[in-house]
Amino acid sequence: MGFINSFFVAIIFSFFIFHANATNVTHDGRAIIIDGVHRVLISGSIHYPRSTAQASMWPDLIRKAKEGGLDTIETYVFWNAHEPVHRQYDFSGNLDLVRFIKTIQDEGLYAVLRIGPYVCAEWNYGGFPVWLHNMPGVSFRTNNDVYMNEMQNFTTLIVDMMKKENLFASQGGPIILAQIENEFGNVMGPYGEGGKEYVQWCSDMADSLGVGVPWIMCQQKDAPKPMIDTCNGFYCDEFKPNNPSSPKMWTENWTGWFKSWGGADPHRTPEDLAYAVARFYQKGGTFQNYYMYHGGTNFGRSSGGPYITTTYDYNAPLDEYGNPNQPKWGHLKQLHDVLRSMEYTLTRGDVKNIDLGNSIWATVYSTKEKSSCFLSNSDNVTDAEVRFGGTDYSVPAWSVSILPDCGDEAYNTAKVYAQTSVMVKKSNKAEDEPNSLEWEWRPENIEKTAVQGKGDHHANQIIDQKAMANDASDYLWYMTRVELANDDPLVTEKATLRVTDSGHVLHAYVNGKYIGSQWANYSSQKYVFEHEVKLNPGKNLISLLSATVGLHNYGPMFDLNVTGVLSPVELVAHKEDGKVVKDLSSQKWSYKVGLDGVANKLYETDCPSKLKWASDSIPVDRNLTWYKTTFKAPLGKAPVVVDLLGLGKGHAWVNSHSLGRYWPSYIADQHACKAEACDYRGPYSDKKCVSKCGEPTQRWYHVPRSFLKDGDNTLVLFEEFGGNPSRVQFQTVEIGTACINAHVGKKVELSCHDRPISRINFASFGDPQGVCGAFKKSECESTVDAVSILEKECVGRESCSFQVSEDKFGKAYCAVNRLAVEAIC
Repeated sequence: MGFINSFFVAIIFSFFIFHANATNVTHDGRAIIIDGVHRVLISGSIHYPRSTAQASMWPDLIRKAKEGGLDTIETYVFWNAHEPVHRQYDFSGNLDLVRFIKTIQDEGLYAVLRIGPYVCAEWNYGGFPVWLHNMPGVSFRTNNDVYMNEMQNFTTLIVDMMKKENLFASQGGPIILAQIENEFGNVMGPYGEGGKEYVQWCSDMADSLGVGVPWIMCQQKDAPKPMIDTCNGFYCDEFKPNNPSSPKMWTENWTGWFKSWGGADPHRTPEDLAYAVARFYQKGGTFQNYYMYHGGTNFGRSSGGPYITTTYDYNAPLDEYGNPNQPKWGHLKQLHDVLRSMEYTLTRGDVKNIDLGNSIWATVYSTKEKSSCFLSNSDNVTDAEVRFGGTDYSVPAWSVSILPDCGDEAYNTAKVYAQTSVMVKKSNKAEDEPNSLEWEWRPENIEKTAVQGKGDHHANQIIDQKAMANDASDYLWYMTRVELANDDPLVTEKATLRVTDSGHVLHAYVNGKYIGSQWANYSSQKYVFEHEVKLNPGKNLISLLSATVGLHNYGPMFDLNVTGVLSPVELVAHKEDGKVVKDLSSQKWSYKVGLDGVANKLYETDCPSKLKWASDSIPVDRNLTWYKTTFKAPLGKAPVVVDLLGLGKGHAWVNSHSLGRYWPSYIADQHACKAEACDYRGPYSDKKCVSKCGEPTQRWYHVPRSFLKDGDNTLVLFEEFGGNPSRVQFQTVEIGTACINAHVGKKVELSCHDRPISRINFASFGDPQGVCGAFKKSECESTVDAVSILEKECVGRESCSFQVSEDKFGKAYCAVNRLAVEAIC
């Protein structure tokens, strides 16, 4: 009896402990409510597979996000990464989702888990496993039992995994919101009634899982109750959820844009991004998430699109390597601090909007205790002088001023005084590292494919690369034999091989001889390859190597896009009186998935293969070639990159870890960049403020410190197009110059991160002109030597902070006084 009483006491004790730690998350039409408190939530997306769990990258990213003023981290869950083979799961390394969520919890932040499990995200196939596409009877994102059973299985798996570790807020964990489906409303029209039924099923299925926190559906205007409809885009201030009891939420505020091979480098200014955020909260927003806050790297074959680059920097507040992207990171931090100080009035106050004319609006949030105000100027040309509440304010075009007490301006989105950091690449070689790397090489073995035509699978038709390769590799060989008579026009006349392709790269061989290659571009992935060939009487072997560069990840029924070699494949005889065409599409074709070098694990540091590497006469401009070298890690702690300029296209590994695809020979469109300077004013698009036209789309590739070891490291390259590895070098990414340009009254900080400030290159108080790297003094300047002051306070230190004031820098009788500083790290 005593044992039974003790048992029940323990159960009751556990019950109270559990509920004492539980967080109650609900919502009304004004806000997400956490333990009875209406919250202003500021979130940022960090995708765990796009960074590394080891060597403090996850903790460092999340800590810097917290320092930047975030209280929430949002991530997708990547189905194809976790279930690459049906019912075989991987949650190891940087796929350890539980560890990632616990790392968020360790920093005291909330989490938003966007299970999807379709994610888009410029991720390969939008996160869907290709084996799902190959299941008999399947139809994606509609009322289809095969698809829904698999989706429910994976969603339930993730939910149960989170529950087991007590990670939902209802269990005391950090997850305050979960998402089912993703951006379906944008494309659901073609799915008809099946799509509508599917949305309702998603809602019912998610609600039945009992996670104890609200569910969201982004971009879903018909989101059924209890789902919360949310907004994605560059601007969401005008968004209204479809249910009056749902708060106004912004799940993706695009901080920049992704890069595609052949595309320029997108940039979204900190002024415009801050303007979008401030307008959103001015107009009743309660939850805003930056997509991305840290974009990271598309390691392995994870990039989608197709034609999405390996870098996924996204011009985010934390760059690809985890460095604060200044001034964007600092400018937003200041905004977050101001918004958080207004949380009670924004979520509980009465709201009054006042039209002041000429695109100027004032918004007042009032409670009994306090009022907070916004002044916005949506004109994209004209600055405004505004009289409001008996006080005059200067509100620049395309900006928002925030007055937490409806009196003093605490922040304006167009007035940037956070540090600007100019990042540089440095060699930082170990003392015993030679100036150039020593290479070994070997050819990709194509004897059985291009020369002999031997495959593992056979069919009397052209088969979709997704169906045949099952996403096990980018590469698939298509091979067929053609018997020709002595007098066949294909033998006696000029002949060409014509191939329709969407693969997205094609390398063609006839009778073992390479005849040419062709590839598509980002905007049009289907093309026709046609090249002259020499055909013989008797048997001829046609061998086609198709290479994908990420699978489609977005659009209505994107999963039905056919990939690889398409019908027809034709041989064409060009006679004087016309053409003779022989269609090979229905012949017997042999298929071989992947590369021989990958099958033999040539990329592994301790390669088990007995294949020999040569160290003399290193070939250049030779396609389908493997290269290998050893190197020592650059000194210091700064992020490491490898410069692959001089190479064509291929894949890179360091110590058996995949860095991803490389393609430095793909030059960004020369005509994409506009002559005029980037102007933050006016609506942003991915075509605005682009740079680096006429340069390699991506030259530098991230090598996480966790991939490196003391002593010798191994770099392996598979070169597909042909290039020269002699120019390859490893460098670090560090702050080279730090600048401040701030008005009187602002407290500022100069920082070289983990390195000391070496000198003050420029400092002027008054009316200095120019921008970081090109500051100039004006005629209006204080007589006090600002350089000397800052040399004493800053040089030799990693950072220094100070108030911009006349007491410190002397009087300068300018219209508006400010300080410009350029420090060298």
